[in-house]
Amino acid sequence: QVQLVESGGGLVQAGDSLRLSCAASELSHAMAWFRQAPGKEREFVVSFSWNGDTTLYADSVEGRFTGSRDNAKSTVYLQMNDLKPEDTAVYYCAAERSRYGMAHRLEYGFHYWGQGTQVTVSS
Repeated sequence: QVQLVESGGGLVQAGDSLRLSCAASELSHAMAWFRQAPGKEREFVVSFSWNGDTTLYADSVEGRFTGSRDNAKSTVYLQMNDLKPEDTAVYYCAAERSRYGMAHRLEYGFHYWGQGTQVTVSS
């Protein structure tokens, strides 16, 4: 059982930056960030292999968002720069069921989920 707790969300203006954190009870798993905007399906943002060697980004955030993980602190991060109103969503941290997995974009492959943190970007 992996427990995940996100933090760092808030209300910002377009062009601002925000850093999300996800504290995990253990961090030997492939991890990811997903987001869900109002009235839309949850979508992939970024994922990391268990050791951080591979990071995958959604096209919509590549170049603006940077994902990272610190296994020693059992924490993953999402640095979001140049935020846009369309980035407004609840952001979720997720972990795979098994340890030592590779990065991927498939929502169904992630078993453990945090409660989410709201990010709102005003224009």
